[in-house]
Amino acid sequence: MGDTTRWLLPNGIDELLPEQAGRVEGCRRLLLDTCATWGYEYVVPPLVEFTDSLLVGLGADLEVLSCKFADRETGRTLAVRADITPQVARIDAHSLGRAGVSRLCYAGSTLKSVANTIPADRSPVQLGAEIFGCAGIDADIEIVELVLSLVDKSHLSEITFDIGHVGFCQLVLDSAGLNAEQQEEILALLARKANSELDKLLTGLDRDQQLKVSQLASMHGGADVLSRAKDVFGDLAGVNDVIGDVEAVLSCCKRADSGISVYIDLTEAHGYRYHSGVVFALYARELGAAIAKGGRYDGVGEVFGRKRPATGFAIDLKAWSSLAHLVQSQATCISSPVDACLGLVRKESELRTEGHVVVKAVGGEIDVRCSHQLVNRESEWLVEPVESN
Repeated sequence: MGDTTRWLLPNGIDELLPEQAGRVEGCRRLLLDTCATWGYEYVVPPLVEFTDSLLVGLGADLEVLSCKFADRETGRTLAVRADITPQVARIDAHSLGRAGVSRLCYAGSTLKSVANTIPADRSPVQLGAEIFGCAGIDADIEIVELVLSLVDKSHLSEITFDIGHVGFCQLVLDSAGLNAEQQEEILALLARKANSELDKLLTGLDRDQQLKVSQLASMHGGADVLSRAKDVFGDLAGVNDVIGDVEAVLSCCKRADSGISVYIDLTEAHGYRYHSGVVFALYARELGAAIAKGGRYDGVGEVFGRKRPATGFAIDLKAWSSLAHLVQSQATCISSPVDACLGLVRKESELRTEGHVVVKAVGGEIDVRCSHQLVNRESEWLVEPVESN
């Protein structure tokens, strides 16, 4: 026997067979077409870039996840993108260079050096949309309304919309007088909901700090979270503005007829550390990881010479498509004989134009997917059911 290990794929790397690939591609077309109706222009960033441009600014947080190799032509280091958002930010800031508001969408494969999700997936297909050039909450609301419309278009069910604001923790921890190292450790524990570890850390803080951090750790749950946050921290400068932004974004969840559940979490920031305002994630009951993440990341493009406010979202398209209920095509799969006559060629073209699938019976074999076949009756090509044996 030969070495069967040569056919094994690396851990976290998969291949999409026809059925799954068809679902992913169907979702990709549906979501991008929907984004287009909202005014988002489609861009295609490169799969590989020099690390000098790929891993700066927003991309700096992706250093450990990026697969890097040497460029034989220049000797410089190249990297395969692990996240497309920084590339789209570069396109807006440098390649397009527009002064006003810009809306861009994209879809493409990514590659991670290690899996950071369960189940392991090192090669996600990412689809997203971004608004650049608007610092107001209107842009955040539009982005959330757009992603909720994609939920509706895909007929997703049992989805939880998790929302927070990175500024909330910052304001509370700053008011407690904690240094940067302490804040970093607390934020990591809050993100993991590691309550026992957080309790141990609190023993090393003074009474006021202990109270503020313990109260902060409880700021997640249902609709009452925002009112509790106002009661406890409303006297801190900037807190009411932060809560107001979250309330404004949540209003579009009430308007949308999506039937999603809402979970408010003011204790963590989703995604990478470049977020700067409202952040959100979408979770499905069947999956342990988020199927979409988004939020504000102002200051984008600064490393490219143009500081731009921005907000957007990124969807894990493979996970999303596994949950989507797409309208099935009504196309008939029709077998056509191997015949070069002009009449048959015209009939095949006519059927394909109508949206049907026409498969040539090469080698005289009718494709197993075909329920019908083209048959010549008195010099006319007709579609008839395939006779079962």
